[in-house]
Amino acid sequence: MSKNLSIIDRAIVGFDSSLRSIIPHSNQTARPLPVSSDEMPELSINESRHVAGLMRINHTGEVCAQGLYHGQAFTAKDSQVKQAMQHSADEEIDHLVWCETRLDELGSHPSVFTPVWYGLSFGLGAIAGLISDEFSLGFVAETEAQVSEHLQEHISLLPEQDIRSKEILAQMNIEELEHREAALNHGGKALSAPVRVSMRWMANRMKGLAYHL
Repeated sequence: MSKNLSIIDRAIVGFDSSLRSIIPHSNQTARPLPVSSDEMPELSINESRHVAGLMRINHTGEVCAQGLYHGQAFTAKDSQVKQAMQHSADEEIDHLVWCETRLDELGSHPSVFTPVWYGLSFGLGAIAGLISDEFSLGFVAETEAQVSEHLQEHISLLPEQDIRSKEILAQMNIEELEHREAALNHGGKALSAPVRVSMRWMANRMKGLAYHL
């Protein structure tokens, strides 16, 4: 984001980014789906619902990532950290679009709680940024590590024939781990055990709701 923007301009840009994070199909990506074939897998009704539930969780995770990065960039003290947060958020947009596309293919939809997930994540990111840049970046690193665990779990839970969804999640996993490394390289510090446990507890509650709604 340009340093020449006024406070009002930055607020408008931030509000636009927030809306794009919660309104489906409001983002574009230069990268196509990371799949090896355009052929759609044959899924039963139950399998399709199950895959949609998993992809809805992953879409929610990407909405949370947008909120987290936007909140951290808003309160980060160091300009390089702000730029790093914005760069990661930009890359996560691709993941958001990929999940939306797969949900469309399955005839499903994102979580109805999307605005809530974004708002909570923005708040957490902003608080982390206020504490310190090192804590904020550590929060990102731990978040990405847990997201990677969820993605790997979901890949194992997908129907064997749904190579399309597996390839999407596999590429997302690669990039989530890259974001984790970037956060650590910028000075992120390991979080305490209680914070990590609390983050995991909250993520599991979110997953349970997003799978169905």
